[in-house]
Amino acid sequence: MIHTEAKTAIRFASPAPEPPFPDMVWIPGGTFLMGSDRHYPEEAPAHRVAVDGFWMDRFPVTNERFARFVAATEHVTFAEIPPNPADYPGALPHMIYAGSLVFVKPPGPVNLRDIGNWWSYMKGADWRHPRGPESSLQGLERHPVVHVTFADAEAFARWEGKALPTEAEWERAARGGLDGVAYAWGEELAPEGRMLANYWQGRFPWENLVVDGYEGTSPVGAFPPDGYGLYDMIGNVWEWTADWYEPGHPSARQAACCVPRNPRGGREEASFDPCEPVIRIPRKVLKGGSHLCAENYCRRYRPAARFPEPVDTSTCHVGFRCIVRATGRTGQTEP
Repeated sequence: MIHTEAKTAIRFASPAPEPPFPDMVWIPGGTFLMGSDRHYPEEAPAHRVAVDGFWMDRFPVTNERFARFVAATEHVTFAEIPPNPADYPGALPHMIYAGSLVFVKPPGPVNLRDIGNWWSYMKGADWRHPRGPESSLQGLERHPVVHVTFADAEAFARWEGKALPTEAEWERAARGGLDGVAYAWGEELAPEGRMLANYWQGRFPWENLVVDGYEGTSPVGAFPPDGYGLYDMIGNVWEWTADWYEPGHPSARQAACCVPRNPRGGREEASFDPCEPVIRIPRKVLKGGSHLCAENYCRRYRPAARFPEPVDTSTCHVGFRCIVRATGRTGQTEP
């Protein structure tokens, strides 16, 4: 969906090379407007950045793809390993078990300030059992893998000879060549009533109208691609990036000659949650929103949206995709 009034981003002049792996899309380098001044405060200020071209997975990593990785490497995900009590001072002993966070829809309206009303740390929930210990991956082979921590995603990326994107790279790709618009496809969330991503319709967390056809995750490619040919950049599952989280973007005014190139995010020591002074777990930036984002709660189904996720935390709505950088490929911006 091309928004006719949107400004296209300036691109670095270079032809799209052949992908290094199947199902990868070339994202041309260039400058774009990152962040937003119109939505959540942590997205501000909107500012121009530049990134070099890179390849990105066309789809989020699926369950069948992650299964091949586990079969080849015998990787055990964080959610399958009982936590070390020393890493969680003050934690209740009966809560120290292998598990992951699962969304459980309440029967009616609840206090939106208490996420415990819909999140359950469930024993036995992991990537093979996405809805809890009694669930399976049957019929979900082409759905995004979930219940993976940052380390799990990073291990997979290394195995495939790839990397996780920076926040700037991810946002560049999600905008699909459009600059400064609210959504990946333009300024309207559902133009002419069309559902262009998997997000929550209705009153979160208890009423899901399922207008988009999916109660939970959807198979990759179920919705139209963005302008670069990438699927599911918005909604379905949040995606890990390589950057440490800090609230907001750099606020210094940037002249045209000083646009940062290939910027990295915050500092690890600044990524800790100030509300958790005892259990200090660094946080990475998640991007893209998920099937649990709704108009009345967490309107983060947008390229500029960002969320801090502790590196030890896995959930039923967080996944990832990988990139390959074109090392040595620079070039100049077009006038």
